[in-house]
Amino acid sequence: MNQFQGLTTDDISGFEEKYAGSALCRAMTNALYKHSVKDAAFCHAGLASSQYAFSIDIPTLPVTNQKASGRCWIFSALNVLREVTAKKCNLDKFELSQNYTAFWDKFEKANYMLESIIDLADRSVDDRTVCHILSEGVGDGGQWDMFVNLVEKYGVVPKSAMEETYQSSNTRDMNALLNSRLRLCAAKLRETVRNGGDAHAEKKEMMADIYSFLCMCFGKPPKTFDFEYVDKEKKYHVVRNLTPKTFYEEYVGLKLHEDYVSIINSPTEDKPFGKSYTVDYLGNVAEGAPVRYYNLPMDTLKGLIICQLSGGEVVWFGSDVGKYGERDMGLWCTECYDFEGTYGMQFDMEKGAGLDYRESAMNHAMVITGVDLDEEGKALKWKIQNSWSDEHGEKGYYLMSADWFDRYVYQAVINKKYLTKEQLEEAAQEPVHLNPWDPMGTLAR
Repeated sequence: MNQFQGLTTDDISGFEEKYAGSALCRAMTNALYKHSVKDAAFCHAGLASSQYAFSIDIPTLPVTNQKASGRCWIFSALNVLREVTAKKCNLDKFELSQNYTAFWDKFEKANYMLESIIDLADRSVDDRTVCHILSEGVGDGGQWDMFVNLVEKYGVVPKSAMEETYQSSNTRDMNALLNSRLRLCAAKLRETVRNGGDAHAEKKEMMADIYSFLCMCFGKPPKTFDFEYVDKEKKYHVVRNLTPKTFYEEYVGLKLHEDYVSIINSPTEDKPFGKSYTVDYLGNVAEGAPVRYYNLPMDTLKGLIICQLSGGEVVWFGSDVGKYGERDMGLWCTECYDFEGTYGMQFDMEKGAGLDYRESAMNHAMVITGVDLDEEGKALKWKIQNSWSDEHGEKGYYLMSADWFDRYVYQAVINKKYLTKEQLEEAAQEPVHLNPWDPMGTLAR
């Protein structure tokens, strides 16, 4: 028997009396009859600091559009890489194929999921880790290290070599069907293990069907292609018979695994600063490097981001864009909404508590391209390249206020040359293992 306490009619009568006696409640009841809870709480005072002017502003190519998909991490990472290609080839418009990278991500995630099921086959089907893997399935999300694994194994190609399809841009129904197939495969593999059969051999046969399904949805990834482009001077170029790996080596060439580190700001008791972390059963390429994070205080992380921007290099980062956002204006600003004053009650939690109680977590990846600094070098606002088309904000570029950035930015990828020797040593430590459902893994789901 539980010890739960119910609410009596006397309790409810008291609540009714409190509501009826509140002028604020009466006013908001009328306002909310025709307006959303966000619109009613909008505060114009936050617009005063939303001018698109920045002391550091790195010129970048036009924004991209992930459409009805959750491939933000792929779009933003490829947007970082394409800047290198654009400089080498003198281009003012260029995209790398998001579809190509997404194909191999889905393929590798399917294999990773089935390998995880085999690894956990001795556990009950209602084991929390098994349940987590089955319920999450294979989605559009991902992490920086997962992107690096894909680039190292498969390279990249220009968008012209593998264009978008309806399925790559509208992934919901395809994902549902793919996961139905994978759960069917999971049930069969668990039975094979119980019966002493060769589950890995059976899994390979299953992956042949997964490959075919993905080719139907995305198209078949190219093994070779010709790279044709016209530069800013209107001069035509063509390089023939490239492979995805040779294209990457010649036209990008960044050493992603060796030169970059993924830094988080998670001010929670279970993640002391100055240590490295990894999330169990989170990944895509089975033989690739695990997802790793190095946890630092926010002021330290911001300092590293500013150093990288000052060096002329944009920054891939992850944040929670579901909070205090005005999409049409392209603005994330805590001062733009006064929920507490509007509704007479507190809603916000501190950053650490928000993570612990699942109120907030990373759900979108973008690129930082600029920052406005005061006389002391303190960030006042940030310029963000999004992947939601050019119909919002300043032709698809967004602005983040300083307070919003501190509260809802959780991760950034930094070139190791900006870290101190001590930081590099800490980042290289054996990582602490986090549960598969840890908030730091949400962007990848």
